[in-house]
Amino acid sequence: MKFTKMQGLGNDYVYVDCTDRLLKDPAALAVRVSDRHFGVGSDGLICIAASDCADFRMDMYNSDGSQAEMCGNGIRCVGKFVYDKGLTRKTQITVETLAGIKTLQLHVKDGCVDTVTVDMGKPELRPEKIPVAAEGETFLAQPLRAAGQDWTVTCVSMGNPHCITYVDDPYALDIETIGPAFEHHPLFPARINTEFVRVVDRKTLQMRVWERGSGETMACGTGACATLAATVLNGLCEREAVVRLSGGDLQIRWDEQDGHIYMTGPAVISFDGELYGEEESLWCD
Repeated sequence: MKFTKMQGLGNDYVYVDCTDRLLKDPAALAVRVSDRHFGVGSDGLICIAASDCADFRMDMYNSDGSQAEMCGNGIRCVGKFVYDKGLTRKTQITVETLAGIKTLQLHVKDGCVDTVTVDMGKPELRPEKIPVAAEGETFLAQPLRAAGQDWTVTCVSMGNPHCITYVDDPYALDIETIGPAFEHHPLFPARINTEFVRVVDRKTLQMRVWERGSGETMACGTGACATLAATVLNGLCEREAVVRLSGGDLQIRWDEQDGHIYMTGPAVISFDGELYGEEESLWCD
């Protein structure tokens, strides 16, 4: 089975072309390839398949085999994959995800996709839709106790659930303890991605992320979008800002007219590879 290892700001996935046939057990394969000692090494597996309602479909699996609705860094790499591998010549494509259809603008440099702008849609603020086990129209600046500490959090969905909290120094936190306490908190019935954010200024945010099913990652595109939305709602930044992550920067803009959030960032191919020995058993008949 041929695969391509790709990364967006260090948020890395193994990509497989499933436009002709589907994998038999992608969840199990995600666990296998994600292992950084005995596998390829990644934050998960992304299958690129045919779609009845868009140009392509993205099926995403975390490193623990759980399926995720959406991945901002992952979908940018989908755009690069389908263009650079010759699956399309269009520079604007649509991609079906479990969080809906996303539109990608591919920015081509020297014949290859360099950066991608993704229309991430409108942020969802209603607790029951995020989901958060709480009532009300929003879950904005609310108290939460986790890992023996009191936090003030804002929750947003960008197709997947996010909890944003503000700290003086994200990298001073014991995230290996705090992250799971948030992820498995009873307030979050579908678990949660958590962003620990420092407001540098009104146009610059620094963010560290704990992703459900993967742990700490170097970047999270949906998390950066959720962070901008939460920070605007809390009155702490402008509607367009740079979000600094461990793996690099994303440009995030929340458009006042259509209410959509737009994310621009890089997409990089690390290498192509091939899994040997079990090819026929990996694919559906």
